Amino acid sequence: MPESVNKLVDKFGRHVDYIRLSVTDRCDFRCVYCMTEDMTFLPRTQILTLEELYQIAKAFTELGVKKIRLTGGEPMVRTDVMTLIEKLGALPGIEELNLTTNGAQLDKHAPALKRAGVNRINISIDSLNAGRFKKISRVGKLEKVLAGIEAAREAGFDRIRLNSVIMRGYNEDEVISLTDYALDRDIDIAFIEEMPLGEASDHDRKETTCSNDWVKNAISQKYELINSTEQTAGPSRYAQIAGKKSRIGFISPVTHNFCEDCNRVRVTVEGRLLLCLGNEHSIDLRSILRDESSSMDDLKQAIIASMEIKPERHYFYDKEHAQPVRLMNMTGG
Repeated sequence: MPESVNKLVDKFGRHVDYIRLSVTDRCDFRCVYCMTEDMTFLPRTQILTLEELYQIAKAFTELGVKKIRLTGGEPMVRTDVMTLIEKLGALPGIEELNLTTNGAQLDKHAPALKRAGVNRINISIDSLNAGRFKKISRVGKLEKVLAGIEAAREAGFDRIRLNSVIMRGYNEDEVISLTDYALDRDIDIAFIEEMPLGEASDHDRKETTCSNDWVKNAISQKYELINSTEQTAGPSRYAQIAGKKSRIGFISPVTHNFCEDCNRVRVTVEGRLLLCLGNEHSIDLRSILRDESSSMDDLKQAIIASMEIKPERHYFYDKEHAQPVRLMNMTGG
């Protein structure tokens, strides 16, 4: 099989060239939209080793994937994760190696991540008020995240983007302050609608989910948003503000389905290849990796075959379709 030729095309003609690879289900935060407060994490025997994660990434790149985003949980709490990141950064064919993080470890790791080949970093931050930040994250310290953002800026990544989940009753009054924070630092920000993944332990998602149409309108009270044609590998739709370098992104899986041009799949830390964020269609890669009679070609063939079950779209809040029961930390951000 020729390397670097895209072999991953689903039955709707969409080419998959981007994977989100979860390296852990654990996190040093307990954000209300991502986890329950009293989480039970996977035992060590059920999660992929760093070498197994590397083998999966290698297989995907040999099938034409050019972009890898490392997710969690929180990727930087995984022991020895930098050894994996360094190996991924050296993979032939990779055009982008990206990371999604809560930022709390970046003050220690940002320079090493840049040296290892990480191109872009997304940093989650949902409030600029320390008390409110702790309420949303349950245990996080805002000052650590702010220090991490500054460390990332100093490290010189190609792009830095803040991710903010806006929730009614929690932080909807901070849309402008979060936007201003990003604009003042020439970094991007994306507003993300809360997704119905699993059952939240302390709120009803239907009551807290805030549409990005509302968020856009709030920003438009202060700034004129100019729609941008620029697109990244992910689902964000961008706008800009005249005279500003920052891009304002909107990820709207609940109110604006963006599945028609989906180029992504996810691999959970237990080795489950998820073909869709909002559906349970998946295959077990771990069993192939741990079968002594299986080869790299077997792994690749299983990945190619999985394209047949990649669904056309998700159906969030559609009563006629089953809803995902896994939480976001188990899905892989």
